[in-house]
Amino acid sequence: MTGAEALARSIVATLLLLLLMFVLNVTVFSHLQHLASQQRLEDDLRAQLAAGTAPVSEGTFEDVLLADGAPVAIMDIPRLKFHEVVVEGTASAQTAQGVGHRRDTVLPGQVGVSVLMARAAAFGGPFSAISSLDPGDEITVRTGQGLQRFEVIGLRYAGDPTPPNLTRGESRLILQTARGVPYVPTGIVYVDARLVSETQPAGARLTTTGTLGPAEKAMATDARTVWALIFALQFLLAVEVAAVWSFRRFGAQKTWIVFVPVAALAGFFVADQLTRLLPNLL
Repeated sequence: MTGAEALARSIVATLLLLLLMFVLNVTVFSHLQHLASQQRLEDDLRAQLAAGTAPVSEGTFEDVLLADGAPVAIMDIPRLKFHEVVVEGTASAQTAQGVGHRRDTVLPGQVGVSVLMARAAAFGGPFSAISSLDPGDEITVRTGQGLQRFEVIGLRYAGDPTPPNLTRGESRLILQTARGVPYVPTGIVYVDARLVSETQPAGARLTTTGTLGPAEKAMATDARTVWALIFALQFLLAVEVAAVWSFRRFGAQKTWIVFVPVAALAGFFVADQLTRLLPNLL
């Protein structure tokens, strides 16, 4: 086999490996990452709730802006047997961890509108079944201000009439996720719910609708980690070049034994970074 043939085969093998790792990452590994994140987040938040230091605004008790991905609430939907930790922020990195709270809205149960966003398929697909909710179904959210109880008003899609504006002192919860076939979103589905327990005072919010980052909006992508994808691709390229050299120097058997695991690892790194560029509600 000539060097050109070996290189061509290496390129084809690399592309197939990337495709395989991407599919596995989206459909399998992302769910495992989500599960691990949820376990860690719930431990952290329950410790804060027990200590009375869980956040009730966009800042911590030390008046420091909440970090992206900080746990802020625990959400349950009994009818769906749904249990999930809510984190601050709705960019792709945050919705990979769990349900994201949009920074420019109040926390659930506080006076005003609270928006929670989550994925419909990848990374656990937390909101995959919310379109089956019916009016009257219960949603509970435990925050640093106690247990907030909501009742579903209804389901809507883009272009449908929105619920009436809130009156003074009311609180509403809006859930958002991708609509359509799993992994092939065609739009956004909304679930509106009204607070039926006592309303809580709204905490301070530094982020406004005007200052909310574009990556935090529904179905947005986040290109801020493209640099990591570039490094991952460079690593994969280096592995492939080394594999071609090894093939010519030591033969196929030794090359496969040494480089298949390394190439798979490099492919996983690339696939993971590609997954993070997908829409935040996928």
